[in-house]
This record gives sequence, structure tokens and C-alpha cells, in this order.
Amino acid sequence: MIRTAAIAAAIGLSGLLTGTAALRAGPADAENCDRLAAYPDDPNKPVGIAGHYEIPAHDIANALKACKRAANAPGAPRRILFQLGRAYEFARQPAQAVKAYRRAVAAGSTSAMVGLGTMYASGTGVAADLAEARRLFEQSAAAGNAIGMTNLGSIYGAGVGVQVDFAKARSWYEKAAAANSAEAMFQLGLMTQDGDGGAKDPAAAKVLFEKAAARDHAGALERLGAYAEAGLAGPKDQAAALAFYKKAAALGDQDAAAALRRLRCPFTLKDKSGKVVGDICFDGKD
Repeated sequence: MIRTAAIAAAIGLSGLLTGTAALRAGPADAENCDRLAAYPDDPNKPVGIAGHYEIPAHDIANALKACKRAANAPGAPRRILFQLGRAYEFARQPAQAVKAYRRAVAAGSTSAMVGLGTMYASGTGVAADLAEARRLFEQSAAAGNAIGMTNLGSIYGAGVGVQVDFAKARSWYEKAAAANSAEAMFQLGLMTQDGDGGAKDPAAAKVLFEKAAARDHAGALERLGAYAEAGLAGPKDQAAALAFYKKAAALGDQDAAAALRRLRCPFTLKDKSGKVVGDICFDGKD
């Protein structure tokens, strides 16, 4: 079971300022662009900057302003161009994001290759072109970008614009997992769990889920909860299942949230007509 959300979220670059605005660009603009728009997994991200997978809504306008100005400074680094694209994406200006990504790709940003490839895959800001998306992911992966590798695994595993090829999917996920991609570990775990491209091996799948969970991957934590609840590849342990589900739900996993409610509230009350009127929950939480 490959969850195609693995085709990475778009990451961002575009529009240039001209005239007097460019003259006002300075070091503070680059610092603010990094602080507001850096991507956690960008290999060009400055040391000491955590980055955000999603630019908070209240920071989008300031991120776009800072990144525009920083991108117009002479010799603007590729990370700034990439971050400008991200800012345009979160500002819902996809055509500008595409332009920015292209400039960042030309400067060698592997993250921008992923971002632009994702836009081609989804047809956002540009006509959908799965072949071009795959080419960009391949370019990024060849340069060592783990997200590009993971996206290729998803493309071949789900048959997005190509024939399903579990062997290629596994190969790309293995390479990305070796590069510390939690998403690749999770996807490879799903393939191992379900026997996609090989024998089913719950024990080996669990090891992969544990590695991804150690990196706070919500889906992997949900799987570990399910394994503990069912006693799969280990003893049944409802307390452990609850702990895994709680952590996964806190990270936004809806399957874990549903499982958590089911375990917390195992008894459903119905009236005489059969209408559900409430639940009995053992820990008082619902």
C-alpha cells in the first residue's frame, strides 16, 4: 500500500524586483528570507535555521517581501531563489512560483527541482506534464536529494505516468531511506508489510516503521500502534498502542485519531430506536 502523498509537497521560487527596490536589498533581507521561508530538508539551508514545512499564514507576506528583495541582490544564492518560490506558492501565486523555481533550478537547487517537478505533476501554475515531473525528480535524485528519490519511489510504486514497477519503487525508497528520509522508510515499510514486490514480512516492516517513527513520522507511529494493538510482529500491548496512536494523532494522522477514539471509547450507547446517543470512554476523554 503506497500512500501517494509521498509525492512531496511543493517547495518554492520566482518573481524579480527591478528598479530602485533592488537597490534597497541588503543582508537583513536574506536573513529574513531564511528565517521565514527556509525548508527543513533543503540541503542548502543555513546551519542554525530550522525552517518550516509550511510557511505560517501570518508570515507569508513578510516572507515574500524579504525573499523578493534578497533575490534581487547581486549573486543571490540558489537557496534564496528557491525560498522565493516557496513564498510565492504559499501566497497562492503559482505562475510566479514556477518562474522562480526555474531560476533556482538553473542555479542548481535540487530542492527547486523537486518543487517544480511537483508543480508539473499536479498541473499547478503550469500544464500538467508527468514526464517532465519525473525528469526533474530524476535530476534531483541523481544529485543526492532524498525527496526526489522518494518521489520517484512513489511514481513507480503507484504507476503515476508509468507502468507500476515495484522493483524500481523499492530501489528508490531504499536509496532515500539510506539518506535518512523518514517518508521513504515509511513507504518501504508499507511495501514490506503488504508484500509489494516481495514477500510479506511484518517483522521487517516494523523495523522500518520504528526507524521512521524515531523521526516523528505520523504514519509510521500509526502503524506501530496498529501492530501493538493486533499483536503483529510482537505481543499485544494496548498501552503501547494508545501511546503510539496519541503521538500520531497529535501529529495530524487521522487514522490514528480514529483508532485512539475507538480504544478510548469502546462502548457505544443507543436508544430504543437504535440511534447512537453517546459512548462510554474508559479514560474520560473523547
